[in-house]
Amino acid sequence: MKATVFLGGGRITAALLAGLHLAKYSVPVIVHDRNPHKLRALKKEFGVGSEPDLLRAADQAKLLFVAVRPSDVPAVLANLRVLPRKANLVACSLAAGISVKNLQQMLGPPVRWARAMPSPVARFGHGLTAVTFPARVPQSVKGLVRNFFEQVGEVVEVPERQFDAFTVTYSASHGYHALATLARAARDLGLQESIARVAAAHALGDSIVAWRDERASLHALLQEAATPGGIAASVMHAMDQAGYQKIISRGLKAGVVRAQKNARKSGEA
Repeated sequence: MKATVFLGGGRITAALLAGLHLAKYSVPVIVHDRNPHKLRALKKEFGVGSEPDLLRAADQAKLLFVAVRPSDVPAVLANLRVLPRKANLVACSLAAGISVKNLQQMLGPPVRWARAMPSPVARFGHGLTAVTFPARVPQSVKGLVRNFFEQVGEVVEVPERQFDAFTVTYSASHGYHALATLARAARDLGLQESIARVAAAHALGDSIVAWRDERASLHALLQEAATPGGIAASVMHAMDQAGYQKIISRGLKAGVVRAQKNARKSGEA
């Protein structure tokens, strides 16, 4: 039975393996990494196969994930060119900023390429993954990639031109950062730190879960939570007056600039 193979045993690979373990994923999994201690740790925690040799790892793949830093992708794919080309091999890059076109130029047909941007929250089975494919890709390829990521959460297909915008928007770092900031502000008002964190987590997490589960109008929920002239409305008004929207927009734009710089470092045209 052919395996699902990860080239790279870093944080996102570990998060996906944790989610797959929860989902009782039945396909054999093999991980390649240059660092033996990473392979030992992943094998011990998740029971996956480990393969220190790049070519032997890739040769066992039906679904191959390139999970290395963007700057390392060209060298990894160059090393794979010596392998016999398999018509049924599907490769999926998790590296930000490198287009499908460039991936195909580095390691072309008959390898079928996709790109994906999975969330570390996949570790808990609540991930969100964006996927994108080249034109005229067979539905069997789309199905294989989508089915894999559906093991660890929701999947959305995003046009590649929107990938950078998705990448800077979906990160769980927004939630963690907002939680830490809101809890810190409440603590500065005199609220006990442990209670401040619980209150902030409810404000951010439970409210968003309620919106997602109910699929209610976001505008209607805002109206319900912030009565005109009330405390919540005053808080939101003050935040908006202080430039809340501008701050968020500036942050996302900075992320897109970083993604573009990473792409240039990796040789992206």
